[in-house]
Amino acid sequence: MSRFRRLSHAIWHCQYHLVWVPKYRYRILSGPISHEVELCIRAFSERLGAEIVELNIQPDHVHLLAMVPPKVSISEFMGTLKGRTAIRVLNKFRHLKQKPYWGNHFWARGYCVDTVGLDAEKIRKYVKYQEAQEKRK
Repeated sequence: MSRFRRLSHAIWHCQYHLVWVPKYRYRILSGPISHEVELCIRAFSERLGAEIVELNIQPDHVHLLAMVPPKVSISEFMGTLKGRTAIRVLNKFRHLKQKPYWGNHFWARGYCVDTVGLDAEKIRKYVKYQEAQEKRK
């Protein structure tokens, strides 16, 4: 099977490594909140036609390796993921909105994005095993 995907007028292989954090980098992405974030990421990625290669949610950040079709810009993809997950998480876990420093924001501004070329397997393993590597330190 080819590594390329097909659209009606294009073949593509656009793979990205994305990292983003909760506001103030609070360590809240665990338990039910982590589970809800994962469900949201998977659901909204599928709606945009993106394929999740690897997903790792740490207590204070999210690593995502995804194949995003060229008809979807990365800023649109991240805006949808961060915006929609924030809405769902803050509605489901209302106690987060009660903190005076939290407001209506769940994620910090911005994100890190890197294109994945020939080292795709190396980056996939990094995303998958990053938590174990952090615990060893």
